[in-house]
This record gives sequence, structure tokens and C-alpha cells, in this order.
Amino acid sequence: MKFVTVKHQGKEFPGVLNPHETGVHFLTEILGDKAPNSLLGFIQHMENHRERKRDTDHKKSMGVEEEIESAGNPSRENDAIERISRYINDPEKIPVPLDQCRILAPIPRPLRNIICLGMNYRDHVEELKGSDGKPRPIPTVPVYFGKMASEITGPGGTIELHPEATDSVDYEVELAAVIGKGGRNISPEKAYDHIFGYSIMNDVTARDLQGKHQQFIRGKSLDSFTIMGPAILYRDEVEVPVELNLQCEVNGELRQSSNTRNFIFDLPYVISDFSKGTTLQAGDIIATGTPGGVGKGFTPPKYLQRGDRVICKIEKIGTLWNVVEE
Repeated sequence: MKFVTVKHQGKEFPGVLNPHETGVHFLTEILGDKAPNSLLGFIQHMENHRERKRDTDHKKSMGVEEEIESAGNPSRENDAIERISRYINDPEKIPVPLDQCRILAPIPRPLRNIICLGMNYRDHVEELKGSDGKPRPIPTVPVYFGKMASEITGPGGTIELHPEATDSVDYEVELAAVIGKGGRNISPEKAYDHIFGYSIMNDVTARDLQGKHQQFIRGKSLDSFTIMGPAILYRDEVEVPVELNLQCEVNGELRQSSNTRNFIFDLPYVISDFSKGTTLQAGDIIATGTPGGVGKGFTPPKYLQRGDRVICKIEKIGTLWNVVEE
């Protein structure tokens, strides 16, 4: 099940792709007029009703009865997911054709900064060490940083080069995990239960700014540098532990190719570690790091140039393509 955000007749709609991925069913069509008007809102909505159910169950255990909302406002995540699954698999339900829509980033405006991991693949650590000669030991703890984005670029969106600020724009294919159930001090054993789904992220980076300022946020946060899509694949579609092939091509040249089994720190560890003393919220996005093959790792470096076509792929999720501005 793939959740998307599309623009149709000038308006944004959260929805779900049909099984053949030729059309989209809007959430308002499936869940009624009370359905949230954004995918982020839908994820938060299910979290809110999960909290309400816990509160209701507690009150019932104390002998207090309370009416539980139904129909247009599913009280449990599974209720909503099962209802959506039945709807999109009903041959009598006709989706809006994708060729009548523009697919946007599934979460066009993030809840807050993207939570990112640096140097989470050994081959990426090695290539960075070779590119500048600086000692870069394999991390013994996760390297976290934030990536600011007032708006996330979606499939087909333009990557801006920002020549006034940088001359070293690089690509990074990454698996993004979207939190569906908030929490603090989450155990590794429960970590996957807190994930709503998975998407593709291109963590575009200004390498010169990254080095100049030493902390990553400046070189990671230029406009158009946070790219995500084309969909969020619901978590139940992916076996655990998560082992997905991912790759990146530039103008048809394969630059990156790996599998998430090669993480230095896997998702259960990251979610548990980051949530120690810090509350993760429904809708938070975790970018899990990039494998070797980035432009900086070549001699000479292969940074993005005007007109380049960048294609990021992750098994089961799909393809995310973008073009560098002319």
C-alpha cells in the first residue's frame, strides 16, 4: 500500500495508489469528508485516536463508559488501513488516473527538521576518507544532524544549484522512515511498531558548505535540497529486518548501489537511541544515511551539473527522479 500526495485540478490531496499504480484514490473518497486534508495530518490523526483509545480503555477499566468515534474517524490504525485496503482493491472503485495528477512529495511540508544520519555505511565512510585524506574511523555511535526544509521537493522537481552559495552540489540516495507512533525511550524490540512507512530521500548536499561550517545543517538545508517520494510504502509491505536494495543514477550512470542490510546502525538501534530522552512524534522523518558512490568520492569529484538527471531507486518503494536546473 503506497500513500501519496498529489495535485489535482489545482488542489493537493492525500491518497493511496491503486494496486496497478495507475491511479490514486483520495482519502476523502475512502474515509469521508472528515478525513484529514494532508498525509501528515492522516498519520497524526491515527496517532491521536490511538491515544484516545488508550484513554478510553483505561476509563473502561475504571468502570467509566465513553462513546468511541467510528466511521469517518477510525479509532485504530488497523481499522483505517483495513478499510483503505478493502476500498482500493474493490474493482468497482475507480481511481483518478495518475496522468491527470502531479505527484508531490508525500509530506510536502514536514513537521519539523528531518532527522538525518551521517556516515551510516562503511563504504561511504571509506570514500570520504579517501577524498580528503582526513582520518575517518568507522563511527561507534550514530552521527546525527538536522536538515531544514520549509517545503520538500517531490518527484520531477528541480534541484537548484545556488551558485551564489556553493559550487559543490552532491546527491545521496537514502531510505527514509516515517514515524507513525510517537514515543520516548523506545526499546529496540518495539522500534518497528513506531514506523508508519518508508520512502526514498535524496539528501542533496553542498559539500563545500558542509566542510566550511563543520556542522552539516548549513550544507544540507539549501532550498530544494530535501527531496522525497514518490510515495510512503506502508510498513507491513516490508519484512523486518529491513533489507532493501537502493541505488542512484546520474544521466544513466550507476553511481550508488547497496542494500540497507549494510547499515552500521540499523533502524531499531537508531529509533531507540535517538528517543532516549527525546520524544519522537508521529510524522517525524528519519533519513538513514547514504552508501558509497557520492560525487565527492570520485577523483575528480563528480558533482551535479546543469541539466543532470538524477534517479534514486529503492526496492518495493519505487523511483524518485529529478533534474538539475538548466
